[in-house]
Amino acid sequence: MNAYEPLIARVEQLLSRLERLVPQTLAAPDWAASSAFRYRRRAASVWLEPVRHVADIRLAELREIDPQKERLVRNTEQFLAGRGANNVLLTGARGTGKSSLIKACLNAYAARGLRLIEVDKAELVDLPDIVDLVATRPERFIVYCDDLSFDDGEPGYKALKSILDGSIAQSSANVLIYATSNRRHLLPEYMQENLSYQHTEDGEVHPGEGVEEKISLSERFGLWISFYPFSQAEYLAIVAQWLSAWGLQPSQIEAARPEALVWALERGSRSGRVAQQFARDYAARLTGQP
Repeated sequence: MNAYEPLIARVEQLLSRLERLVPQTLAAPDWAASSAFRYRRRAASVWLEPVRHVADIRLAELREIDPQKERLVRNTEQFLAGRGANNVLLTGARGTGKSSLIKACLNAYAARGLRLIEVDKAELVDLPDIVDLVATRPERFIVYCDDLSFDDGEPGYKALKSILDGSIAQSSANVLIYATSNRRHLLPEYMQENLSYQHTEDGEVHPGEGVEEKISLSERFGLWISFYPFSQAEYLAIVAQWLSAWGLQPSQIEAARPEALVWALERGSRSGRVAQQFARDYAARLTGQP
């Protein structure tokens, strides 16, 4: 054995470890592999991972949110046509269809070149790299941030503000950001912040700098779409929609109403998510299907 071989092996191991610590350039994925991608980071490595099984949600399946659906569909169609379109913030009650509506839009327009890149809020600092990567692509990209909210001082907050409106570099025309959140202003708000409001002699109200900072991010989204808790009638309509999709007959759907109401009472919510969960359980028990 060559006397230097053990040393060479150790050097190669050391170089291999160092390579994993050196920041890697974001490389283009196989764009034909999927209509949706996830931004991934492991140590110094970053990549776009194709989503092999995209959620099969259709616009027609989403009930009781027609005004919200109409606004998002119109904005998305304008985007695909190369006309003026806005970054969108979908806010409101949990389980009311915010995320499902974005996924349904992807399914509706993937054939026309719409693509989605899901980015966790912790990785928003890398948004400029993602925008640069797709800038020359012919497709139209939605950067999707689900359940977006920030604590004070998180780095992704500043990065998102810069990309939305504020960076010296103009955002690419083929990229929009669609984000969902239960918080209208994306940051926690405290009662003590109200003390910073100032009232002038002519009756005007001026928020303090802390409040202005929290409002400034959500204001950079050009389109706000609000979702509200469902009434009992709306909740039952959504239950009926899901039960019908799983093959139940009208008489069976009518018989499920009392159990659906009890289910919602136990969960403390009449959301679309709760309606789907009840319908899945009820249909499985009734039909014996998974």
